[in-house]
Amino acid sequence: MSNTMKKTAVIIFGGESSEYEVSLRSSAFIINNIDREKYNVYTLGITKDGRWLFYEGDIDSIENNSWIEKNTVSAIISPDKLEKSLLVFKGEKIEKIKIDIIFPVMHGKNGEDGTIQGIFEMADIAYVGCTPLAGAMCMDKAITNTICDAAGIPQAKWVAFTKYELDNNKVDLKSAVDYLKFPIFVKPANAGSSVGITKAHNEEELEKALEVAFKEDRKVVLEETLVGREIECAVMGNSEPVASCVGEILPTAEFYDYEAKYINDSTGLAIPAELPEGVEAKVQEAAKKAYLALNCSGLSRVDFFLLDDGRICLNELNTLPGFTSISMFPKLFAKVGVPYSELIDRLLAYAEEKHNEK
Repeated sequence: MSNTMKKTAVIIFGGESSEYEVSLRSSAFIINNIDREKYNVYTLGITKDGRWLFYEGDIDSIENNSWIEKNTVSAIISPDKLEKSLLVFKGEKIEKIKIDIIFPVMHGKNGEDGTIQGIFEMADIAYVGCTPLAGAMCMDKAITNTICDAAGIPQAKWVAFTKYELDNNKVDLKSAVDYLKFPIFVKPANAGSSVGITKAHNEEELEKALEVAFKEDRKVVLEETLVGREIECAVMGNSEPVASCVGEILPTAEFYDYEAKYINDSTGLAIPAELPEGVEAKVQEAAKKAYLALNCSGLSRVDFFLLDDGRICLNELNTLPGFTSISMFPKLFAKVGVPYSELIDRLLAYAEEKHNEK
């Protein structure tokens, strides 16, 4: 394909989230696997302190976080919908790079929660992933739980409250414990990749767990512990989403934490999971139901528990799941015949489809 026929894709990585390092790994994986015959690829990095930098260096420097001081200049995405451009500040000159599509490979706060997607909406540029509304709903575990309860999707019992409510005696913590029973998972309402999540077995551990969770967010969610197998299903698409096969997490840690997800590749992944007859289809349908209930588009990884009695319960939904070489999302679709390059190509196509529906 000639250079003039190629589309221009901007991959955004980094961000102020606690999942900054995960984003670097995910973006390097995507940059390495995107079809260069179809796309001219530019990279825009956001530092932990919020600087936007146009990056023209090697991919390895992104992955090992040495990219910031190499071949970078300030840049922003213009919110002017007539521009549809990346503005790169080179000395006294401003270079405009016309954009066809954006792939925000950013996990967690300000990347996955609808914040940066609002800029893309203002700029009227196609982008991979959920809308600002869907991203915000899915990022907040309390909102997600509320919507899924209303949609009739089974999940763990839960209680949510803010730090203000706890500090001002507006929360009956004892009643919450009596309702949920120890051990209890304590989670920041708005965080991802298991950051800030602790399993509390008693009141002393609960107090410490709340301190950890409140460092990540002003609101926390307490959930009962479900004993069962951790299974996951990848979903992609817009109005008619498709589901992958179902995989299973075989963690070495007590739960599938941040390190197990992105650093320690000794964590076992069973793809596909060995499941009783009919369970995979049930998980796939529940995953698509949750995806549509939360108005998702583009992609998500939907996580469930398979309980000993055969029931499935929703754990969480990730609108921009990990995209590293050891991540479940790309592996699940690869198993059903969608290789990494084609998967990225389809996600970019779904982004344009969504944009053209306006």
